[in-house]
Amino acid sequence: MTQPTKDAPRAYRPEMSRLWWLGRRSYVFFVLRELSSIFVAWSVVFLLLMIRAVAQGDSQYRDFLDWAASPWVVALNVVTLAFLVLHSVTWFNLTPAAAVVKLRGQRVPPAAIAGGAYAGWVVVTALVVALVVTR
Repeated sequence: MTQPTKDAPRAYRPEMSRLWWLGRRSYVFFVLRELSSIFVAWSVVFLLLMIRAVAQGDSQYRDFLDWAASPWVVALNVVTLAFLVLHSVTWFNLTPAAAVVKLRGQRVPPAAIAGGAYAGWVVVTALVVALVVTR
């Protein structure tokens, strides 16, 4: 790449604020959705740590539960839950754009696709709650 000469015009590059994404609601949700991937990763790490503790025996599992009950871990998991819900809702809302479903040659309405995803989410959640409550 050649360097601009003294007389050559330079490209105009306007300065942007680091908080440019706060200007529109859709940008804020986009950035928050991207940020949610960090919390999705944390939830996987937390689950793997719990599985490892269970596999190592009762003493390790109790130590894990003591650690998980510490205020900063509880706070992190509450924030993680909020980001997981945001991640799920935005994903289900995007599903009709990502999956074009045809039934008898007709395109299924986007609301039906998203509604099916939400219905599945409710069913799975109800099953998990039933398993946890009945134990």
